[in-house]
Amino acid sequence: MKPDALPKWKDLPPIEGQPQGFAWGLFGQDGVKDQLGTLNFLTPEVVLRARDEIKIGMCVSLNWGLENLAEPTMGRSTLKHELVDWRNKPGFSFYSWDDEISFNTQSSRQWDGLRHWGNTHTGFYYNGLHHNDLIQSNQLGIEKLDEIAKDRGIEFLPGDILLVRVGWTKWYDKHDDSDRSKYITNAYVWAGIKGCEETLEWLWDHHFAAIASDNNGVEVVPMDNAWRLHDVLLTDWGMPMGEMWDLEDLAKERKKQGRWTFFLTSSPLDLKGGSASPPNALAII
Repeated sequence: MKPDALPKWKDLPPIEGQPQGFAWGLFGQDGVKDQLGTLNFLTPEVVLRARDEIKIGMCVSLNWGLENLAEPTMGRSTLKHELVDWRNKPGFSFYSWDDEISFNTQSSRQWDGLRHWGNTHTGFYYNGLHHNDLIQSNQLGIEKLDEIAKDRGIEFLPGDILLVRVGWTKWYDKHDDSDRSKYITNAYVWAGIKGCEETLEWLWDHHFAAIASDNNGVEVVPMDNAWRLHDVLLTDWGMPMGEMWDLEDLAKERKKQGRWTFFLTSSPLDLKGGSASPPNALAII
């Protein structure tokens, strides 16, 4: 629904048992409850209009440091950050650090989501969801690069971010714990980009800014120890590697539109001294 088609606040449809001014049910379609609220105002037309605000190509960070608030309000916990040295773990011979991060999302810069706050008097959240109903579990689950690019009409340009979908998260979402343990945790085998001299030459000569995939590591596993992409991309080149990205919806949308390029935005955690971060990535098409 476009903003100019919306009723005035005083004309919002009444909700039984609630005072005037609720937008519950306003955006839902075909009996499916809306989960976006006023984000529905961000129509394709609005996004395209916002694109015209880009004049000089400058990026300005709006992210206050996660560690800045020394004493969060209401007794909330502060950020806890620990670096794990894999070199010190028995049976592992590579050099690598992991982040283990624990923080309350209310303890620094944030978006308050629609399940953050319910009505003080009734316990109902947006669209009639009650406080007691909120807790539920949800799981989200390269070789022929030139051939694929040619088939899709893709021209790689310097500074591009390469996304490679191999179906890892799709497989993971469709299988139970037994299969996940058998084929991933214990077998340690999955599809990915082949580590070899030709791959490294191809990636460097295209001058990609970064690379990401929907699998657990970008490169094929088991890896060729002589040509580990992590060794070269991260250590030698300083090229970020994105792992376990959800590319399913993007693939469907790109196939439907017949276009395979898009505007990508990613806002990693503003964690001083961190070694990795959720990508907080969006494809804007």
